[in-house]
Amino acid sequence: MEKVLILAGSKSDDEIAKQACDVLGAFGVPYRYEVASAHRNPDKVERLVRESTAQVFIGIAGLSAALPGVIASRTAKPVIGVPVGGGSLNGMDALFSISQMPPNVPVACVGVGMGKNAGLLAVQILALNDPALAIKLNDFKEKLKQ
Repeated sequence: MEKVLILAGSKSDDEIAKQACDVLGAFGVPYRYEVASAHRNPDKVERLVRESTAQVFIGIAGLSAALPGVIASRTAKPVIGVPVGGGSLNGMDALFSISQMPPNVPVACVGVGMGKNAGLLAVQILALNDPALAIKLNDFKEKLKQ
């Protein structure tokens, strides 16, 4: 049973998703990764979100970057958006799309291509209710100081 569900809008987002997967794996957080486009397969996105046991969702998308917002519209759980670089604006369009969600449908947003930060933010959220995970996270942060 996953604690984090990672959804990417395209198979081409695998490298960014891998960053998040690597972080979650290193912390021992169960996760699931799926490719599901908000535009090409919205029914799949809705089914995955509704059926998931995840406590946190990560949506990875470029250009119009609708995926994180669609996820947020289907759950009351935290959603982290990862904008993907590319296109004529090098990911700035995706960044603005994710960070400028309408009122009452918030999505946390990390930097363009920053799957690692999305994974770490998911760990921080989960650590609020998981003392063992909080210890691992604090140890990780202590190592960063060195």
